[in-house]
Amino acid sequence: MDLILASTSPFRRAVLEKLGIPFETASPEVDETPLPGESPAALVERLAIAKAQAVASKRDRGLVIGSDQIAVIDGEILGKPGSHEQAVEQLRRASGRRVTFLTGLALINAATGQVQSEVVPFHVVFRELTDSLIENYLRREQPYNCAGSFKSEALGIVLFERLEGDDPNTLIGLPLIRLVRMLESEGFAVL
Repeated sequence: MDLILASTSPFRRAVLEKLGIPFETASPEVDETPLPGESPAALVERLAIAKAQAVASKRDRGLVIGSDQIAVIDGEILGKPGSHEQAVEQLRRASGRRVTFLTGLALINAATGQVQSEVVPFHVVFRELTDSLIENYLRREQPYNCAGSFKSEALGIVLFERLEGDDPNTLIGLPLIRLVRMLESEGFAVL
């Protein structure tokens, strides 16, 4: 059965490649604007499903994976910073704090329309970050397209006190432990 990742993220692609199974990628073209009053968990689940549905609707068969992630601190969403100034602000705010990353995961069987979805949390406890450490990190890694302003799979690890969660892949945006279970429920065996 065909496996399609509804994402052009190089980070999600690299995570899915760990399973050693063939897959293709497709751009989902989804409006990611939050709905009024929408909770962070509801937002990522809705967007993960929408991304998978956008790709599944163009196919007769296959299993389509959708994923979306946000960082939350004090109930407020930290998006992708997009600029150096915003990244500095996000990291200053995260300094010495516990930040929750919520990843929405969806799997849609394009042939049957069957939808599975889940929101998987992961927590990062940041060290106390000095302005010098923040500036040095941002100059080296430039994580301006990453929620929370860091790349945990690279140098971002120096910013952390500890990680809390079931699956470290979740922090990179694709919870593989949950995905494998979803695939198995559709009769797709990874091994």
